[in-house]
Amino acid sequence: MRRNPAVPLPSHPAEDAAAAPKTQRSDWATIAKLLPYLWRYRWRVGIALAFMLCAKFANVGVPLLLKSLVDSLAIKPGSVQSMAVVPLGLLLAYGALRLSTSLFTELRELIFAKATEGTARSISLQVFRHLHDLSLRFHLERQTGGMTRDIERGTRAVHSLISYSLYSIVPTLIEVLLVLGLLAIKFDAWFAWITLAALALYISFTITVTEWRTKFRKQLNELDSVAHSKAIDSLLNFETVKYFNNEDFEARRYDESLEKLRRAQLKTQSTLSLLNTGQQLIIASALVLMLWRATEGVVAGRMSLGDLVMVNAFMIQLYIPLNFLGVIYREIKQSLTDLDKMFGLLEREREVADAPDAKVLQVQGAAVRFEHVSFAYDKARPILHDVSFEIPAGKKVAVVGPSGSGKSTLARLLFRFYDIDSGRISIDGQELRSLTQSSLRRAIGIVPQDTVLFNDTVAYNIAYGQPGATQAQVEAAARAAHIHGFIAATPKGYETMVGERGLKLSGGEKQRVAIARTLLKNPPLMIFDEATSALDSSNERAIQAELDAAGQNKTVLVIAHRLSTVVDAHEILVLEAGRIVERGDHEALLARQGVYARMWRLQQSGAAG
Repeated sequence: MRRNPAVPLPSHPAEDAAAAPKTQRSDWATIAKLLPYLWRYRWRVGIALAFMLCAKFANVGVPLLLKSLVDSLAIKPGSVQSMAVVPLGLLLAYGALRLSTSLFTELRELIFAKATEGTARSISLQVFRHLHDLSLRFHLERQTGGMTRDIERGTRAVHSLISYSLYSIVPTLIEVLLVLGLLAIKFDAWFAWITLAALALYISFTITVTEWRTKFRKQLNELDSVAHSKAIDSLLNFETVKYFNNEDFEARRYDESLEKLRRAQLKTQSTLSLLNTGQQLIIASALVLMLWRATEGVVAGRMSLGDLVMVNAFMIQLYIPLNFLGVIYREIKQSLTDLDKMFGLLEREREVADAPDAKVLQVQGAAVRFEHVSFAYDKARPILHDVSFEIPAGKKVAVVGPSGSGKSTLARLLFRFYDIDSGRISIDGQELRSLTQSSLRRAIGIVPQDTVLFNDTVAYNIAYGQPGATQAQVEAAARAAHIHGFIAATPKGYETMVGERGLKLSGGEKQRVAIARTLLKNPPLMIFDEATSALDSSNERAIQAELDAAGQNKTVLVIAHRLSTVVDAHEILVLEAGRIVERGDHEALLARQGVYARMWRLQQSGAAG
């Protein structure tokens, strides 16, 4: 694949700096950014919380009913009626409470599912749109594997955060308060104090150890993103790997990342085992103390056998969710970290943004003017120096020159992928920075130097120039680009899949698909950036005639290496080191015996040879 030397190669950071926020915000700040998305579902949240409260009241009622059931069995001999009626009623009530707990829980999840899925969808869509709004510079520097991993984890974090907080943390706190109140009211305060002390110790231990473990989790995620990025990058460049016989080299690079990932996972697992062991020790100690206190009360006659069963049931119900508190807290912390990374993508400033009062481009002929334009991708290495030229409405202007002279940069600036450092670019007198980017790009069509296709059908890729185009329009565009015959000859015709980035097609076939796509768009301003560079001479001449026909009554900018394709241009600009060194039509430039004439003689002698 060719690369325009005018575009600087991105750096290769150890991790995806593009996806990471500049500063780590607090957990509460991340939650605050999530709340507006949930606010639109506030009624569902309220109803879900009501069902959750009902489920918890029913759950707390189960041990109370179990106590009554056990105590009712201690009846006087011969009381057959009470033996038949009381336990049966209590058993039915016990079953109803158990059913109510599950029923209210399922209703809560059913009601709140729309809020959870809707929130995840809204955030994911906003991130997707924002990524498309970011500048070309961001997309040249990003690492696709790491960034997609961050988005995937961020979307999953929305589900986890809402589920764990609403379905685990809040219900557990409510149940703890209810149980503490019942123990303090029905028995002596020691039961409540033991429970409260155990809870405080358990939560403090869990939070302290989990906070300590968070750095290992972050490191694990970063290494996971790096390994994923290397794997994706290697697979995307499959042919290059094969060309240089570097399969073993790529495997070693990937294995180095996997080894670092393995060590990080082992460290994470060992610290998790430490956390779980400490939690179980606290829970077991609290249970022993509570049961010892309850057993002593039964022996002393202060408590019934049903009270002992109730205390045990309360402790089991309370400590089962607490047993997962470490996992829940860790997942919430991890979800907040992942969500923060995705919000960090949303906070990436758009280098090229519409002005608040941006207007829609009003095309009157698509005359283009560059006035004293200077530009640099990197301030230390300017690309364009005081470039001025005009493309009159309905005319064709060509730009030629050696590689790295800044030819393709002109097209990028016209598309407003970047904003110029100084000067002015206008279309029909309307300065680009005063226009909406959408209306500007709608008026421009381009056949790029390096064609990249979607991993979809040929028909989809051609119709991308005009979504909603009919099959007849797609085929007409394909005929104009001289690719219909090739498509029709394939077994699946227009439903043929082109593969990742179009790699199942040859360079010439991809370029003709790109030409068909642009012809279908049919914009008033067209840019051909080495549009026929991948074609053989016969196809180039045929398609050049179609391009000339498509450019009739349109404003055309041609960026060319082969001078034979631009001899009919209204004006030819010769660019060297970012400066226009010659300009004029073909005959005038040849007569000057300058740079253009020298390039022409070299190409003609090369063609003759």
